[in-house]
Amino acid sequence: MKILKTTIAASLTLALAACGGGQQGKPNFGDNEYAVITVKTQSVDLETTYPASVQGVQDVEIRPKVSGFITRVNVHEGQRVSKGQVLFVIDNETYTAAVNQAKASVNAASAQLATAQLTYDNSVKLHEKNVIGDFELKSASNSLETAKASLEQAKAGYASARQNLSFCYVTSPANGVVGELPYETGALVSASSAQPLTTVSDISTVRAYFSMTERDVMALQKEYGSNIVSNFPAVRLRLADGSLYEQDGKIVALSGVIDPKTGSLQARADFANPNRLLKSGSSAEIVIPHQNATAIVIPMEAVSDVQDKHFVYVVGNDNKVKYTEVSVDTNNDGTNYIITSGLKAGDRIVSKGITTLTDGMEIKPLTPEEYQKKLDETSKLGEAQGDYGKMKEIFSGKKDEKK
Repeated sequence: MKILKTTIAASLTLALAACGGGQQGKPNFGDNEYAVITVKTQSVDLETTYPASVQGVQDVEIRPKVSGFITRVNVHEGQRVSKGQVLFVIDNETYTAAVNQAKASVNAASAQLATAQLTYDNSVKLHEKNVIGDFELKSASNSLETAKASLEQAKAGYASARQNLSFCYVTSPANGVVGELPYETGALVSASSAQPLTTVSDISTVRAYFSMTERDVMALQKEYGSNIVSNFPAVRLRLADGSLYEQDGKIVALSGVIDPKTGSLQARADFANPNRLLKSGSSAEIVIPHQNATAIVIPMEAVSDVQDKHFVYVVGNDNKVKYTEVSVDTNNDGTNYIITSGLKAGDRIVSKGITTLTDGMEIKPLTPEEYQKKLDETSKLGEAQGDYGKMKEIFSGKKDEKK
């Protein structure tokens, strides 16, 4: 049994030595060997996002024109309504009585006018026969004109009373969707109420308002020309849940005045909303696509992040590395950085294992493929060492329960 253990252990030792590990198990990987890549330019599709506030084409506050108690609420929140549809009914008994009174005044004025007309006609005949003089005729004429004016005044009062009565039936001024309903049946409302009865929003098309910095606008002008609105491509809308809205939008307005307080310009993009998915007052992000044909893209693992700064190790002609600060675009895919300054095409940088580097250190450059191959060999060697240790422990008798 002892001879068998010794034979197996010796075989394992020879096998491990054949893999290059020997008894010490040192990986066949030089301490100064690092993966190095040459920086190149490439075309990348980028996107810039801006916080946006979504509003309907028309958000109309519905307020009563007359005072009274609400007797009926005909709609519910979120309901689609049409122009002219009755939304609320306000107690109209007082206004109905005013209409009846005004109508009676019209009838009385009409009767007075008829009497004045008869008096005047009779006065004309008597004047022709010299029964009455000019004064009497003129008095009859004046009475007729007064009666006519009284009738017109009564008609105006009647029209006003009818209009006030119509105001008791609060209708929608446009097609849209009903917003919040802060008042219930029985609430006393008036034109001076702090809150409107509701808001009707026309959201067949929505407007997304957002701000762009002066720097961003100048960059877009270089890319699309001075007339950004006409030449700008379609934009997207990222919703609150992170998904992209199905309809593309179009920038239709860009302010020509920079806000001196914020240094930004106001912009607006319109989106069709046939399914009423977008709601007025919601928040979203405008996504503006653009392309960089000469972008420098490097892997994130080649960049050392120190607070808000970024550094790479640039390899010189003497194979010594230089700790170099670079600037990166805020847009990234989670794997690579787009370098905006600090590197140029043709520069060589260390792409892997930068945590063990120091500024001015001389290295032996490897291609990423060579570096990966050595990593794989080292990994296999480590596995072999582990297997050897386990087998040695077993056959040394430490875990052998049978003597």
